[in-house]
Amino acid sequence: MDVRAQLSMVFHLDKCLGCHTCSVACKNVWTDRRGAEYMWWNNVETKPGTGFPTQWEDQDAYRGGWERTGDSLQLRSTGRARVVANIFHHPHLPTIDDYYEPWTYEYERLFTAPQQDDQPTARPISLITGKPMVPEAGPNWDDDLGGSPVYAEHDPNLAALTEIERRELFAIERLVFFYLPRTCNHCLNPACVAACPSGAIYKRGEDGIVLIDQSRCRGWRSCVAACPYKKSFYNWASGKSEKCILCFPRIESGQAPACFHACPGRVRYLGVLLYDADRIRPAASANAGSLVDAQRSMLLDPFDPAVIAEAARCGIAPSTLDAARRSPVDRFVRQWKLALPLHPEFRTVPMLFYVPPLSPSVAHDGEARVSVKYLTSLFGGGDEAPVRYALRKEAAVRASRRAATVGDVDRATVDRLLSDAECSDAEADAIYRMTTLATAGDRFVVPPTFREQAVEMLHEGGR
Repeated sequence: MDVRAQLSMVFHLDKCLGCHTCSVACKNVWTDRRGAEYMWWNNVETKPGTGFPTQWEDQDAYRGGWERTGDSLQLRSTGRARVVANIFHHPHLPTIDDYYEPWTYEYERLFTAPQQDDQPTARPISLITGKPMVPEAGPNWDDDLGGSPVYAEHDPNLAALTEIERRELFAIERLVFFYLPRTCNHCLNPACVAACPSGAIYKRGEDGIVLIDQSRCRGWRSCVAACPYKKSFYNWASGKSEKCILCFPRIESGQAPACFHACPGRVRYLGVLLYDADRIRPAASANAGSLVDAQRSMLLDPFDPAVIAEAARCGIAPSTLDAARRSPVDRFVRQWKLALPLHPEFRTVPMLFYVPPLSPSVAHDGEARVSVKYLTSLFGGGDEAPVRYALRKEAAVRASRRAATVGDVDRATVDRLLSDAECSDAEADAIYRMTTLATAGDRFVVPPTFREQAVEMLHEGGR
């Protein structure tokens, strides 16, 4: 057993407002500069929808992530025989049109225009060419257009639905959408790390954050093509690749990342997961219908004496173990089995998990509005069982609270729903409290990073 600690995340989709506050916070802190105008390390998509960049989930087009060949995993986007040729032309690399051409407005014209009969306007100006343009796309261009045939019908996840289910989904009386906030997953088997020819991308040993060493990056853009979530970007001004760094300067000072801190819906949770690094390969290469269970099998119980002893042998600090025991992510993912990885079939073993949305799935009369097949395409990797389990448990918790506060659900129904979800009254109450009443200290459990020791070692080495 090789025990390691990973700083992981959970996003609760039933709570996301679609306000984009997280995206704006990230943009203001990290990508408000030349060459990064089109980058959104954090973005919020409307589902069903095509996302950002357009149809990023279609790996037949983008060839991101890993594919299983026999007993081995191979990068879909590149390989030893293709890496040099891909420098000059990568056929699966997204273009600026797949993202959008960033623009600003000619605001100065509103103040400097000569006197005239008509109100002066601020024309859109390209941030790349500096010339007037007509915006045709943006990072949330299809925002709230979940029922629009222009965008939603082109969602690759709808391929799992029958024609009847697709028609029902877009019927006006059943129209529904939900929000999907996305950022870098800081995967355990990151395709971007494996694809980088210069070795510039690495995974920090102490917390698992995936970073790009700007001094070593040569702008080959293999990471952009290899990432199936398209969360690695190329800075056209600096000639370097960039990505979400999980606000590690804030993490090292005990603070939550900017997007987490800014979220008004309190959708986001951050904490430590303990995992067995020896199980990464089996989990990433599991059969298509068992990827979620295989990923969960890697996770270790921080209360288990055997795990505690092995963690000490592997150099895991006692404070990190304590953080793992208090981790909200461990509860959602390992204990309650409510949170699921996004597209586990990409086989990168992502460390960002989602509590699937219950509200779009079940109407007030109990009738399903979004096919479970659709949610399974997003979060199940071909296996409906973990998605159905999470939805049953969410429904049981909701019924339990309605019985306690509104009184329109009888106790027999609550007991039946709790039994179906394998959930006790105590667990339902704990889920309710973590979902609705948790403080920032409950939602963000950041372990000490001991950066002062690293600085001391650096100074001693310098002497």
